[in-house]
Amino acid sequence: MAPTKRTILVIDDEPHIVMGLRDALEFEGFRVIAAGKGKEGIALARSEGPDAIILDLMLPDVNGYAVCEELRRINAVVPILMLTARSQETDKIRGLDAGADDYVTKPFGVNELIARIRAIFRRAHAARGAPTIPETLSLGEATVNFTAQTVSARGREHSLSFYEVELLRMLAERAGQPVARDEILTKIWGLEGSSTNRTVDNFIVKLRKKIERSPDKPQHILTVYGFGYKLATPQ
Repeated sequence: MAPTKRTILVIDDEPHIVMGLRDALEFEGFRVIAAGKGKEGIALARSEGPDAIILDLMLPDVNGYAVCEELRRINAVVPILMLTARSQETDKIRGLDAGADDYVTKPFGVNELIARIRAIFRRAHAARGAPTIPETLSLGEATVNFTAQTVSARGREHSLSFYEVELLRMLAERAGQPVARDEILTKIWGLEGSSTNRTVDNFIVKLRKKIERSPDKPQHILTVYGFGYKLATPQ
């Protein structure tokens, strides 16, 4: 018997966005249902019980924040990714406070959005299974805040991108153990491993510059030559 497809509910009133998301998500093996209005989306959430929800903030009938709060009352744990043209920090914080798990601003890359959906599912699985990492992580003089997506080190605070956060999470979940470059590339970026793809290496360089006192002589984000990377066990 074939495994049941995960269902993703898209609540967005822009047909071309819905069509693009449907095509991309169905190609990735998801079942997609959609609603163009907030009330319709709430009704579908009740009747269909989706595994994840992509919610546009600007809807024609109901404020997206109110829709998010209602969705949370229906299901306290379903992953919700908020999709909006707004990019101000206050909007992001308000969306997360309303119950969203993640936040993507338009225009967005479909591959990144799918990577975020998969990352949300990974975190949800970790929460139901083995203990996951705390929301803050100390690495020498640096403190990573996964919720705020920042790292503070030596009196300076740096923002972390989505991929930087997910890369750190993955290494932290297996602290002290080497993680293969190809595995990182597959699970976080959704790409097949390739000896010529330097994406992971480039992001490691960015993280070292924000975390390590001497990026060229790292003490926390270590290279496992010919294999990948590992995070030194936090003391």
